[in-house]
Amino acid sequence: MNVLVTGGAGYIGSHIVKALGEQGFKTLVFDNLSKGHRDAVLHGELVVADIADTVILDNVVGNFKPHAVMHFAAFIEVGESVKDPIKYYQNNVSNTINLLRVLAKHQVNRFIFSSSAAVYGNPKKVPITEAEPIEPINPYGQSKAIIEKILHDTSIVSDFRYVSLRYFNAAGADRLGRIGEQHAPESHLIPLILKAAKTQRGSMTIFGADYPTPDGTCIRDYIHVDDLAEAHILALNHLLDKGRSDVFNCGYGHGYSVRDVIEVVKKVTETDLPVTVAERRAGDAPVLVADITKLKRTLTWVPKYDDIEYIVRTAWDWEKMRKK
Repeated sequence: MNVLVTGGAGYIGSHIVKALGEQGFKTLVFDNLSKGHRDAVLHGELVVADIADTVILDNVVGNFKPHAVMHFAAFIEVGESVKDPIKYYQNNVSNTINLLRVLAKHQVNRFIFSSSAAVYGNPKKVPITEAEPIEPINPYGQSKAIIEKILHDTSIVSDFRYVSLRYFNAAGADRLGRIGEQHAPESHLIPLILKAAKTQRGSMTIFGADYPTPDGTCIRDYIHVDDLAEAHILALNHLLDKGRSDVFNCGYGHGYSVRDVIEVVKKVTETDLPVTVAERRAGDAPVLVADITKLKRTLTWVPKYDDIEYIVRTAWDWEKMRKK
């Protein structure tokens, strides 16, 4: 089976490409390398191009003839999306429409979408089920919600079928240390703290310590990226087995606060990091924790790495190997 992976040189995409290769799928990665890394692609072929270029995209899809597409090519920073919404709607929405048009032309009708818990905004109930209202509070989340609506509407009027996976907080790294998070600039909590521990310079900043949570800091549901990759393989098999279009939360069903994560990092790295508190960032919800009943029931997903210390340790092993 041929699988086209857009954004497959990025953090999450590269772990999915690794899992696809290990399971015997033939992969082609389509990535402009603006955020991704050539050396993160462990399997298959890499085409360096942008999905905004529909001529190249059309040629690649026509020649590769994918049986399914996994779509990760998107900007992901909540804060940046608040400051520059047009950038996010152009890249995350318009370019995805480009992709869908090309796929329709070549009759590629199985699609797995990298979505986000950000589509829920400030949820009324926690843990969050897939039935929770879609009310994003930032342009990043809105861009994901718009694509989910487009996928739904497309599936109604054609034989197009999709699975949308709503990630909570992907974290950790390949257990063999081959790939991990390497954003530039880095904005995710765990790698930021680990960088501070590695250099033993500066302090860790908490953005907002007055949220309505037990310790005042935001709570997130952290899922190891390898468990997230397994959910993608199961979703792909679901579509290949003629399963219906669906949406699933991807998390562990429980969360950790920012302060909790900092304490785990201190333990793993044996470093006592100084902590400072700053103003809240725009667009951050107080608590995002998944209800994963549907993912477990429908796709028979069983997490293997539900341990925040293991998540941090794999990320730390990766960070220590990096030169930067």
